[in-house]
Amino acid sequence: MLTPAMLPIAASTVQDPDVRSLMAESQPGSVSFYPANTTIYGQGDITGPLFLVEFGTVRVCHTSSDGRRQIMSFCRAGDVFGLEIGDEHAACAESVDGAGIRALRAADNAGFAQRLLSLALRRFAQIQNHLLLLGRMSANEKMASFLLDLADQQDSGDIINLPMQRNDIADYLGLSFETVSRVLRVFKDKSIIRLQSVDRIEVLDFTALADACC
Repeated sequence: MLTPAMLPIAASTVQDPDVRSLMAESQPGSVSFYPANTTIYGQGDITGPLFLVEFGTVRVCHTSSDGRRQIMSFCRAGDVFGLEIGDEHAACAESVDGAGIRALRAADNAGFAQRLLSLALRRFAQIQNHLLLLGRMSANEKMASFLLDLADQQDSGDIINLPMQRNDIADYLGLSFETVSRVLRVFKDKSIIRLQSVDRIEVLDFTALADACC
């Protein structure tokens, strides 16, 4: 089992320049391992440091008063999460598949704050784009957009790896579990994708998948 360990901040391995700059303004810290489906921080917890995903996947989600869950984002290696406007976390953060997480604390307050502003503005734009996806797209369009986004982020050719379960995808796209499964079958029957396993999809026709977003 992985345990917290002191490791150097490998800024050179992070592609996002804003995240690299933020890491450069941060104190060295330990990497903590969170097994699958464990909580990193809870909804309503007092805010603290930002967090960097070293490996694995994290879901940031909000649960309404009637128990409905909405996943706001999936964070992957090199992503930063935990940024809040107020003093409490409006959503919880959970490990999806076993994640290594590093807390980011400012070494230089002025430099850290400057880098943080850039990330905050981008985060606002991402939220706007996600709301557009939820409100304007059909189920097929949502799924096609989601798969293309994963393919772009993973940069692994025709193969898309799904670290999250179908119910996570449903709660992220604002769909039911049954609808997620149905749309994947539709794409399969149209020879757009091949379902190699529950967590592995091969894209057979990227053009058709992109057309499904429109």
